[in-house]
Amino acid sequence: MSRVDWKQVHAADFQVPSGVPLADLTEELTLMLGDPDPVRRDATAYPTLATWVERGVYDDLLPALGDGMAVGLRTGLGLVEDDTVFRRSFSALVLAECVLRDNNRPLVLGGKVLQWGDAIATWMLRERDLRGFVPGKGWAHAIAHGADALGTLAQSPHFGPPELTVVLDVVADVLCARVDRLFSNGEPDRLAAATMYVLRRNQLPIEVLEPWVNRITEHARRPARGDRRDPHLSTGNAQAFLRALYLQLALGNRPPASRADLMLVLVGALRSTNEHYLEVRTS
Repeated sequence: MSRVDWKQVHAADFQVPSGVPLADLTEELTLMLGDPDPVRRDATAYPTLATWVERGVYDDLLPALGDGMAVGLRTGLGLVEDDTVFRRSFSALVLAECVLRDNNRPLVLGGKVLQWGDAIATWMLRERDLRGFVPGKGWAHAIAHGADALGTLAQSPHFGPPELTVVLDVVADVLCARVDRLFSNGEPDRLAAATMYVLRRNQLPIEVLEPWVNRITEHARRPARGDRRDPHLSTGNAQAFLRALYLQLALGNRPPASRADLMLVLVGALRSTNEHYLEVRTS
């Protein structure tokens, strides 16, 4: 039984309860991140941990907290339509909060942030539970939460051109992976938003960006060789991402220095992957 009335903590603007060691509070909240009850997980555990990280409660313990969240990324990894996805997905969000805290106030050695980045990338590439909203249990949204974490990593001062290139490669790998269900809850838009954080660093030239777009375009254009399933399963996620990235570049704030060149590449990509919709038809 919990030693804390978490509803009261929420009502008190997330003040840290007195009389209970922080380690015990953290252990309970970490377990709650994997709870299938969205009130305990999404409305209690995550906002409490995120707020405490933002307010500096964990400043002296940030490496340990981040390492604990990285362990959560491996919980049940590989299982599909299993409740362990909640622990993985919400651990990613809290780990992103740890990175964001370090982005705003240097607290962690660069090597540790790179380790967290490796953990997030490895998890995203191995995640097989692609559900967005789960009836009765709320948001799983592993890919969307992973995209948010990638976007936070892309803002890290510890990430230079090599690391930013890896972020883009992870995005492409996720989009080009063989799936049994398409993203259906805004995941391409979240991946595009993460990509924009990479682009806004203005550290990757068009000579790097164009081949990356072309790789995704090739996957969006035709089904994987030997795949006899619904062809849209092979191409749909990549197609949706190209549209989402175009929208971000066309209408988003703080355009990157590469915007003009990249828009030309994307226009070509969208023409080649949507040629049937762009035909002029006469009645």
